[in-house]
Amino acid sequence: MYSLSQSVRMKGAAGEPLPSPFKGLTKLGAEFRRGELSVVAAAAGTGKSVLALNLAIRSNCPTLYFSADSTAATQLIRATAILTGHDVTDIKEKLHADNFIEYEAALTERWWQRFNYSARPTPTEIELHLRCYEEVFGVYPHLVVIDNITNVDAGAADSAESYTFGLEGLSDYLSEMARETHAHVMAMHHVIGEYSDGLKPIPQSGVKGKISRVPSLILTIHKEIDGMDGRTLHISPVKNREGFEDSSGETYASYTFNTRNIRLEDLEPSHTF
Repeated sequence: MYSLSQSVRMKGAAGEPLPSPFKGLTKLGAEFRRGELSVVAAAAGTGKSVLALNLAIRSNCPTLYFSADSTAATQLIRATAILTGHDVTDIKEKLHADNFIEYEAALTERWWQRFNYSARPTPTEIELHLRCYEEVFGVYPHLVVIDNITNVDAGAADSAESYTFGLEGLSDYLSEMARETHAHVMAMHHVIGEYSDGLKPIPQSGVKGKISRVPSLILTIHKEIDGMDGRTLHISPVKNREGFEDSSGETYASYTFNTRNIRLEDLEPSHTF
């Protein structure tokens, strides 16, 4: 056991926020702190993976991204667009034409950002890759993304009760992993049917399954579409142990989603209703 003064030396990197491109969330006190678990919940296709990839690429921190929900080609195209600002359509054409040489230098510089594309990773596989990362680079990643948490094969879930227990148990496992490695672990998740269109604020109670107990931070995302391919994402901190929270989801930071280069940019000001 440790005294409070000894705890100062024991904390290590735990609690340090990752560099974040999301100023609106930072103003609301929603930060991605090392040693903690966060959950990002939204309807399918709303922008969960876009948020995670923007954080990974633009924070420029050591990252291990488990991309069970998206293929290598999809993530490569998106990441290249975020990194370079180039149009995803042009990047996709060059990738399929095996004419990707102009991007090699920029991508090679991000050697500390690694991806796993297993469709059903197990906790054992996740742990193995974490240990491999530490063995190769001498440090654990500062950011670990699990995209999506329901894609993780944590064992049989043959009933609603065992499914919920599995999610809670998996959340406990990921939280412990964050504490032990001092990584920020971000897990993508789904919402209940009432919010499946992604067009209205999602409260904490709208997160699917009993998963809210463990994470230090829970963000929900809903979208606004202007009818001309313009899109705004509203990100709500519905649980936040370290700062502001509004469990109703009605307080959020807003971001323009540039579908050309996949970047999220702050739209001032943040909103409260």
